[in-house]
Amino acid sequence: MDMDLIPAPVRVGDAGDTTGADGTGSGAPDGLALDSATTITAAPGTEGTERWLRSTLGAAFGLPLAPGGEDATHTIRLDIDPALEAEGYRLAPTPGGGVEITGGSPAGVFWGAQTLRQLLGPEAFRRAPVNPGARPVIPFTHVEDAPRFPWRGMMLDVARHFLPKDDVLRYLDLIAAHKLNVFHFHLTDDQGWRIEIKRHPRLTEVGSWRSRTKHGHRASELWDETPHGGYYTQDDIREIVAYAAERHIRVVPEIDIPGHSQAAIAAYPELGNSDVIDTTALSVWDTWGINANVLAPTDNTLRFFEGVLEEVLELFPAATSPFIHIGGDECRKEQWKDSPTAQSRIEGLGLANEDELQSWIIRHFDAWLTARGRRLIGWDEILEGGLPAGAAVSSWRGYGGGVTAAEAGHDVVMCPEQHVYLDHRQDGGPDEPMPIGFIRTLEDVYRFEPVPPGLSEEAARHILGTQANVWTEVMQNRGRVDYQVFPRLAAFAEVAWSPLPASAERDFAAFERRMAAHYARLDALGVDYRPPSGPLPWQQRPGVLGRPLEGPPPNV
Repeated sequence: MDMDLIPAPVRVGDAGDTTGADGTGSGAPDGLALDSATTITAAPGTEGTERWLRSTLGAAFGLPLAPGGEDATHTIRLDIDPALEAEGYRLAPTPGGGVEITGGSPAGVFWGAQTLRQLLGPEAFRRAPVNPGARPVIPFTHVEDAPRFPWRGMMLDVARHFLPKDDVLRYLDLIAAHKLNVFHFHLTDDQGWRIEIKRHPRLTEVGSWRSRTKHGHRASELWDETPHGGYYTQDDIREIVAYAAERHIRVVPEIDIPGHSQAAIAAYPELGNSDVIDTTALSVWDTWGINANVLAPTDNTLRFFEGVLEEVLELFPAATSPFIHIGGDECRKEQWKDSPTAQSRIEGLGLANEDELQSWIIRHFDAWLTARGRRLIGWDEILEGGLPAGAAVSSWRGYGGGVTAAEAGHDVVMCPEQHVYLDHRQDGGPDEPMPIGFIRTLEDVYRFEPVPPGLSEEAARHILGTQANVWTEVMQNRGRVDYQVFPRLAAFAEVAWSPLPASAERDFAAFERRMAAHYARLDALGVDYRPPSGPLPWQQRPGVLGRPLEGPPPNV
C-alpha cells in the first residue's frame, strides 16, 4: 500500500501492522493519536526537525508537542542511524503508542518528518486548527525510504518577474514538502538584477527596475506600462539561505555571464562592448528573447564580477552552496566579432574564435571559484570551446549536452527543456494561459527519465540528478507561477526521488489516484495549481499571445 504518499516511498508496510521493533504490539491499533500529551523526543542532530515539527504540526493542530524525555512513550522520536543512506529514513511505530523517525543523517530525519506530515492528512498542511479538539491520528505503518538522486532541484527565475522574499520562502517550503533538496536561484538577467552588491550599488539602483514589460510572448503587441522590479537585500539573501538550510535545501545562486547581462550593462556601461555600440544608451531590457548586448571580455569585466562573486560567496556559504552557477547560455557573439577589443583579446590569448573566448571567461571563473573551495556549474553551452575539468553542466537544450559532458567525466544535472521546463504549457486547449512551448502534461512529466539510455556505466555515475526549471517571462506573479509549477512538480518530485520503473512501465493511473489526496494538501497550502479539468476562469489570459509548439518534442 502507498498511503497516498508523494513521492512514493521505497517500501511501505501494512497500516494495520502494530508490531514494534521488538516484536510486541503497540497497544494502539489505529495509530498514534496526537494530543496535548504527545511529545517530541529529539536525539542530537535532529533539533532542526524538532523545531519544524513543532512549528508546523503544532500550529496545524494547536498542540504544544513539548520536548519528551528518554523514557517517553507517547512521543514522536527522532534519531540518527549512520547505517542508513544519508538522506534515507525509516518511520515505524514504537511500543506504547509512539512513532520513531530514524534518518541516516539530519536530512533523512527531515524527509521522514515530511512523510509523517502527509500521513496526518491535509489538515496537517494548514497554519491553524480547522477542527479544534480533534485528535489527528498517525496510522501505524512502516516506511523505509531513500532518494534515487542526490540532486533533486527546482530553478526559479526571479529576474524576468520578481517574486518578493516571502514568496521565495513559501516556495522553499513547497519544494521541501516534495522532498526536493536543491533551489537554483536565477538572480540576474537582461530584464533585472535581483541581489544587492554593496561595492556596486547601481546594480540594484538601476539594474533592478525596468520601465515597462512585454505582456505575453515577445511577438505580442501588448505591453504592461507599469514599472516592474525589486531586489533582495543582503539580509534578505541571508534569511533565504538560512531558511533553506533549516530545510536541508542547498541553494545554487546564478549570476549569468557573459550573456543575459543587459541589466548589469545598463547599470555600468563600461561592462559592455562600448567600442561597438553606445552602451550608455542601454536600459534594463523590457522584452524577451536572446539579447545581443553581452559583456566585454576585458580585465575590468573580470575584476568587476570577481567583486560580485566575493560578496555572493559570503552570502551563500559553502555548506549550503557548494555550487555557483555562472549561466554561460545563449551568449550571442556578434559584438565580439565586431569589437577590436575582443578581437585583440582573442589574438593575444592565441584563441581560435569567439567560442573559445567564452570558454576562456568560463575557465577564468572556474579557477577563481575552485581556489575558494566552490564548484562552477553552467548551462550546457559552456561545453563549446572546451570545459575545465571540475566544472559541472546543467543540460537544458536536451539530453545531448549532458551525455557529452558525462562521457567526458563532468558531473551533470539533467533538465532538458523538452521535458521539465514548467513554463511550457500543460494542455493544448484554447483556454491555456499564454501557452508557451510543447505540451507537457502531468503524465508527460511523470514519464520523464533523467538518465538517457546508452550511457556507459561510468558516465551514468556522473548524473547527479535532475531539476525542473521555471522561467517567468509569462508568469507575472505568484499565482501564475503556482499554475505553471503545480501539479507537475509533484510528478517531477516522484521522478527525482522514487525508484520508478522504465518510463513506459510507470503506473500513472496509480499516481493519479494518489494525486487526489495530494490536491487536498495543495489546497490546504493555498497553491493555485492547474485543476485536472483545466484552468479556472481567473487563471485564463484570453487575448494574450503565447508561442505554442505543436507535436511531440524532439528527443535530443
